[in-house]
Amino acid sequence: MSQGGAHSPPAEPKPGSEPSGPVSGTRCPVCAQRFRDPRILPCLHTVCADCSRRLEPFRHRGSAPGSSEGSLSVLCPQCDAQGELPPTGVDDLPLDHLALDRVFLESLEEADGPGSEPRSGLSCDLCGESGVQHRCQVCSTNLCAFCSQAHRRQKRTSSHAVELLRELKAGGRLSRPALCPQHPGLRLQLYCEPCDAVLCSDCAQTTHRGHLCCPTPDAAHPHAQHIRRLLEDLRPQLGGLEEALRLVENSQNALQERVEEVAAEVRAFAQNYTVAVEQHCSALLRHLDDVHLHRRNLLHLQGAQLRQALADMRGGVDFAERLLTAGSEVAVLSAKVVTVRRLEGLVSSGPGFDPLRVDAADSSSIRFLPQESAGQVGGFPLVGVIQAKMVDPSKCIVQGEGAQWGREGQQGQFTLLCRDTAGEPMGRGGAAVVVSIVHKDCRDCTVEATVVDNGDGSYTVSYTPTEPGVYSVWVCVRAQHVKGSPFVLVVHRKVQKHSGIFHCCSFCSSGGTKEARCACGGSMPGGYQGCGHGHPGHPGRPHWSCCGNKVEVSECVSGVGSSHSFIRTVDL
Repeated sequence: MSQGGAHSPPAEPKPGSEPSGPVSGTRCPVCAQRFRDPRILPCLHTVCADCSRRLEPFRHRGSAPGSSEGSLSVLCPQCDAQGELPPTGVDDLPLDHLALDRVFLESLEEADGPGSEPRSGLSCDLCGESGVQHRCQVCSTNLCAFCSQAHRRQKRTSSHAVELLRELKAGGRLSRPALCPQHPGLRLQLYCEPCDAVLCSDCAQTTHRGHLCCPTPDAAHPHAQHIRRLLEDLRPQLGGLEEALRLVENSQNALQERVEEVAAEVRAFAQNYTVAVEQHCSALLRHLDDVHLHRRNLLHLQGAQLRQALADMRGGVDFAERLLTAGSEVAVLSAKVVTVRRLEGLVSSGPGFDPLRVDAADSSSIRFLPQESAGQVGGFPLVGVIQAKMVDPSKCIVQGEGAQWGREGQQGQFTLLCRDTAGEPMGRGGAAVVVSIVHKDCRDCTVEATVVDNGDGSYTVSYTPTEPGVYSVWVCVRAQHVKGSPFVLVVHRKVQKHSGIFHCCSFCSSGGTKEARCACGGSMPGGYQGCGHGHPGHPGRPHWSCCGNKVEVSECVSGVGSSHSFIRTVDL
């Protein structure tokens, strides 16, 4: 007989085979078969006893609340929770009678239909054979035809009500008996308080003799009440968890929707950006074609001009050489005027072309700058420009007073603005700029110049002259002078501060001291060597005692106070 009296166990699955069919309330989550001797794990999930024995136990050191140190635990195959095993192992895990009831009812529902006999899945509770047809309502046992007759013939059970299973099934009056695993056929109807075990009457008289035992209904009531109180405590938490889960699921849905919306925006952005990049690419290629056409036409025109100039020069040279080598004196004298006029015209016209324009048409000046900002196309910022400008030194200009005058020992500066052949600002740096500052009277008195590329086509030139005088400033780009170069730079001598005081006269400022002198040259009768009001030499206004300068904010131009040993008066 199977433990619990539900049915005989089905064939055990082969090791390594996959469970067949879905796991339901009557199926073990490990073997996916109907429960056989179902045991309740500490997490309240149920597995077959044999399957629980196959779970690999491990030893922990009391990490779970209420666990003993060094006890064995297993992981639930359904929720992966850690559960501590009883000291005696899996056999002391509580039997899941609810699972047995579900298995029992499922076995009864496998009948083919009304009036048919149950299938072999339901076995007799007494002999274990299949073909159950009857059920004892008093003992709550399923009986085959043979055991049903024997049940009626026994004196102790002759008065029991034995009915057909199909009639009980049709009336909905089926129930599974909770039978003792140690004494088959006897119901579990007593509870041993010291051992915390459900017993049959034989167990109470044998292994639990002398223990405090009471009927299961009386013992179950207080425990059920305690479980109800715990349920009442858990229901608010359960509601909170359900609400939290609902919020999480809503958040997941919102997250998914938002991700899809952003993904759509990204795809639309990428598509529009691709269109903008393609438009920008087309614009760059068109600009490159325009530059190509312009440069090609320029080179074609320059080539035609050069060929014409070369033909003119060769013609003049050839005629003059023939005249000198093969012509007589009469021929030379006859053609001298027209020949000299032609040759002088060829010499004065120079080569007949501008080398800068040839350089501007050079293909090396055409560059693609992938990191350069190209503004916006369709609202999208793009990079990459075609750089076709070439700096023209003749169009470059110098700005700032620092190119015309400076001060000894003080830093001066000016700005170079580079432009292309069309006179437009270059807009970017990188040009080869050379600045040379040389004293006109002293060729060895050079001033070091520092050139800073501002990156926008302008260059800041700074210098510090050490000697006063007139300098020549050469500003060259691509080894050619810019417009106005060389420049004349006048460097004034260092500013000299006044060594005296700005006063009305030496008589007042010195308190009437006779030895006080003034650079204005004035003096007073009575032995006063300095100036005084209304006396000869007084400038008639306030002035500096060191140099006589009548401007208060000015430079001392003579240094009289120190070089001529004038008495420095005291400021009153």
